[in-house]
Amino acid sequence: MIKLLFTIFAIIGGLAISLQASINGGLGKRIGTIETSFVSFAIGTLALLFMVIFLGKGNILAIGTAPKWQLTGGLLGAIYVFVTVLVVPKLGVASTIMAVIVGQLLMGAVIDHFGLLGGKQIPFDMKRASAMLLFFAAIYLFYRK
Repeated sequence: MIKLLFTIFAIIGGLAISLQASINGGLGKRIGTIETSFVSFAIGTLALLFMVIFLGKGNILAIGTAPKWQLTGGLLGAIYVFVTVLVVPKLGVASTIMAVIVGQLLMGAVIDHFGLLGGKQIPFDMKRASAMLLFFAAIYLFYRK
């Protein structure tokens, strides 16, 4: 039951990412790619600030004890937002998200296989290789005219 609930949360996150890509792509045409990326992160930062103030239960002051590489998540998120703002108007939302998912799966498989970044080690087997091939076939079909 817990796995199902978290799967639903992940699907909701995916829905949000697709909406974000479409909204940011449209705004990017209007105000610029870098400007839209900035505005998106600024609004997100404000929303998260209020969540930390009113709902936060962690210890933000412990940030100084975190390894420096763990602070790169925001930079990687900025790269993602910038790329989607740039690419969505050219390829469309579905094709962009499909390519993003393939990239996520590739990196996820590498991270899992080697147990990188403190994650659980999950070997890359034939079942996962078959799934990746199907995703590559899907991306080919998405881009094919």
